[in-house]
Amino acid sequence: AAAGGHHCLFVGPPGAGKTMLAARLPGLLPDLDREQSLETTMVHSAAGVPLPPEGMVRRPPFRAPHHTSSQVAIVGGGSHALRPGEISIATGGVLFHDELPEFAPSVIETLRQPLESGTVHVARAAVSAVMPARFQLVAAMNPCPCGGGAPGACNCGEQRSLRYAQR
Repeated sequence: AAAGGHHCLFVGPPGAGKTMLAARLPGLLPDLDREQSLETTMVHSAAGVPLPPEGMVRRPPFRAPHHTSSQVAIVGGGSHALRPGEISIATGGVLFHDELPEFAPSVIETLRQPLESGTVHVARAAVSAVMPARFQLVAAMNPCPCGGGAPGACNCGEQRSLRYAQR
């Protein structure tokens, strides 16, 4: 996944190491080239994300928004000034969605177009902007609502687990 820039989904019980694997992925990626570094630095600056001491973002970023994050937080926007969202801040790196089924379906749906085009178009009544959105999506989820755990420990039932996975 790291070498090919492939998106991936980790499924396993709590404590299996899904989040740890996702957090390590940027360490496997090469440094950003000059153009990527400049673009990522500009996005981080516009979003108010602290820049590294040397000023330029050279390593692929890792962003892990909480599952309660709004569409505006993920995509970008705002009521007074357009600010980059998590998908733009993750440009050149990894956007991690932990507990994927817990994200609002509308938030997950907003990822489709940016994943295909590598950009996100944000429009408000008075202003619009096109922002970069070239990131590797990594998501993690438990096999069922209770988490799964040890073999035989799940009491969710097949239908409940299927509904959970379909979210």
